[in-house]
Amino acid sequence: MMRVLMVLTSHDMMGVSGKRTGNWFDEVATPYFTFRAAGFDVTMASSKGGAAPLDPFSFDDAFTTDNTRKFATDDTAQRKLAGTVRFNDIDVHDYAGVFFPGGYGQLWDLASDVKVIRSVEDWIEKATPVAMVCHSPAILRDAKKRNGEPLVKGLNVTGFTDAEDDELDLSRHLLFSLERALMLNGANFKRSSKNWVPNVVQDGALMTGQNPASAGPLAEALVAKLKQVRAAAA
Repeated sequence: MMRVLMVLTSHDMMGVSGKRTGNWFDEVATPYFTFRAAGFDVTMASSKGGAAPLDPFSFDDAFTTDNTRKFATDDTAQRKLAGTVRFNDIDVHDYAGVFFPGGYGQLWDLASDVKVIRSVEDWIEKATPVAMVCHSPAILRDAKKRNGEPLVKGLNVTGFTDAEDDELDLSRHLLFSLERALMLNGANFKRSSKNWVPNVVQDGALMTGQNPASAGPLAEALVAKLKQVRAAAA
């Protein structure tokens, strides 16, 4: 059975704004059930381990999906979320693919976590598929190639856009703009034609999704890539 690692934020506050944050619920739930339906074993890890927070806003009726409702009543899924493995305690080479859900918390912990950043560098170098959605591509800001250049230099990527943050009136609360950070690092940042529509970009082992609507398509793209890997190894 192929193993997939899902890496979540442990951070639940948006700076000094007083706003609660965490992982976006459907960006956890839909990929999780997509991987399980494909027959993959799923490990959930986070920077601190233990219970990983979910963004309260992602429980709003407008963002509730069949998968979030299913996740809320699935005992196995709930245990995994409540008992994530501390990222520093995992063997990063044990997994065929990696998925980073989004949420604003990632800007505060995972984007500056040295082991997470080094692991992403190693996975991409070894062609292990890495999928990042929404704000999790912010983790790529400080990732480097072996020659010291930014990992994203010359790569096609996407992520939650400044326009989408502005529409939510949250840009002023954020540590940094992931869109500007990746573009300053030489990435070819690919936006959708309008906010909130699915947008998945693949460039080699790196796979990115723009927003919550992209989480499902991105998870499906990761499944397809892993099945190709498995078929090639058969």
